[in-house]
Amino acid sequence: MNQATDRYPLAQPRPGTGRWTVRDVMTTDVATAHPDTPYRRLVRTLTERAVSALPVIDTDRHVIGVVSEADLLTKLEFAGEAAHRRVLESRRHRASRVKADADTAADLMSRPAVVIAQTAPLPVAARVMERKRVKRLPVIDVSGRLVGVVSRSDLLRVYHRADDDLHAEIVGPVLHGLLGIDPGTLLVVVDDGTVTVGGAVDRSSTIPLVVRLIAGVPGVIDVVEHLSYHYDDRTTA
Repeated sequence: MNQATDRYPLAQPRPGTGRWTVRDVMTTDVATAHPDTPYRRLVRTLTERAVSALPVIDTDRHVIGVVSEADLLTKLEFAGEAAHRRVLESRRHRASRVKADADTAADLMSRPAVVIAQTAPLPVAARVMERKRVKRLPVIDVSGRLVGVVSRSDLLRVYHRADDDLHAEIVGPVLHGLLGIDPGTLLVVVDDGTVTVGGAVDRSSTIPLVVRLIAGVPGVIDVVEHLSYHYDDRTTA
């Protein structure tokens, strides 16, 4: 349900949070359907909006299902075939045959819909898409109402962040804010999303923490570490 990325501004986190969530990258102009939306209107909406699926919502904007191109194509797949049940027909094939005779979103949609909260972190959304094998997720608020849609390409928009923005977040909220490190003691260079960090920290145990936190900044592609330490606080056997 994502439209061309260049029609939207580059994603930015909510001021003061430093934490990117689905709400920061989702598309809010969402094409939807209702349970009684007829087949032809579903096809027209998918075509006109250049999307591959539609959330089906009730009168309170709760998502009750999703109608996809695959759901609609069953009518073409079974066109001209006999409607009776075949011997040894699989459950999936039988369900597709039933959809082939359906005329409204209520009978065509897949349910329950896989949705995600607008406050979910981006990695959670990515894991849900992978686990459920879907390309997009309807996004809901705390009341369960549809507020947007997030797609794989929406999640990838985070990697459009400018190097200067990444640098500012790393030396400010991460190094100084979370770790209490004076940014002037470390050299941080960001080049096309790859962060190189050098200099010396107080303790050896701080190095993996620095790398992990920098790698967790949305938009960072890789971290190259050239750090030394003043005191080795690692335990020895």
